[in-house]
Amino acid sequence: MNPLLEAHRHTSKNREELEGSKLCGCCCCIGIFKTTEIVAWTGLDIDQLDNPETAGGETALCPRCGSEALIGDRAGYALTPDFLNKMNQAWYQTTRRIKLPDRQA
Repeated sequence: MNPLLEAHRHTSKNREELEGSKLCGCCCCIGIFKTTEIVAWTGLDIDQLDNPETAGGETALCPRCGSEALIGDRAGYALTPDFLNKMNQAWYQTTRRIKLPDRQA
């Protein structure tokens, strides 16, 4: 499996993993910081979206940019700017549509 795809799985429903980590990195803002800075968690049960009481709070929100893109050192990946940049390019960059010139037949 693609390592970036495998790493991306650690950015959701990651409360237990992050609580067992000392450092985490954000794949969106590329910040690296102590997990004690995390103050907000989110999460909904997709099967019960009409019931807000099912919000489980299992996915960490980045305290710097608010995204759901944190990965902890317990996941086993090197939390370096290079790794986080690769994750950012793979998952969080804006997709641009380029209009191609009309083709002459």
